[in-house]
Amino acid sequence: MTMPSSTKENYIKTLYYLHLENDNISLSELGKELEVSKPTANDMVKKLAIEGLVKNENYKPIRITEKGKKEAAKIIRKHRLSETFLFKIMNFGWEEVHVIAEELEHITTDAFFDRMDELLGFPTEDPHGSAIPDKNGNFSQRQYKALSTMPVGTKVIVKALKNSSAELLLYLNKKGIQINTEIEIMQIEDFDGAYTICYDAHSEAVLSRPVCQHLLVNKI
Repeated sequence: MTMPSSTKENYIKTLYYLHLENDNISLSELGKELEVSKPTANDMVKKLAIEGLVKNENYKPIRITEKGKKEAAKIIRKHRLSETFLFKIMNFGWEEVHVIAEELEHITTDAFFDRMDELLGFPTEDPHGSAIPDKNGNFSQRQYKALSTMPVGTKVIVKALKNSSAELLLYLNKKGIQINTEIEIMQIEDFDGAYTICYDAHSEAVLSRPVCQHLLVNKI
């Protein structure tokens, strides 16, 4: 039976993200991420191995191949271009674009995304600050640091998010924090690591340490 294109692409993309944490991927991890059973995940991994997208040997972890990484980058490119188009052209909120882009990324016509890229002015980052791969599947390197690593008195600019869940994005909306917001760190609480910050019209806003861990910044 032929594997549906969207299913195959979801597996490749998930394997790529898992390999960023650890090159050796277990079936349990893959199944958990995709919310499928280990036997189901194993069946799909075998099909991907036949295509040379992963290496899969009995009793050994799964490893995504260079071919698999390039294929994943192309899918991620389509996803992030779609998010950017939805955000910049169609005025969707940055908390709304992910779900819609999950559907658009499975369109197989390259010319569609090439035209989208051109209309957007060839962007290099999506609305959450994540790098958009080029047509050859290459990512530009970014060296951002978490806000939680910065000391008192530092001035930074928000450049990306480690986690772009809808819950975090809605929280940041309430706080008025977005990509390119400039922040000054006023105080760090000894007890729980909460940050008191100053930005825009907010003179003493408080962010929890977990939130600060998800805000990726550059010093200014």
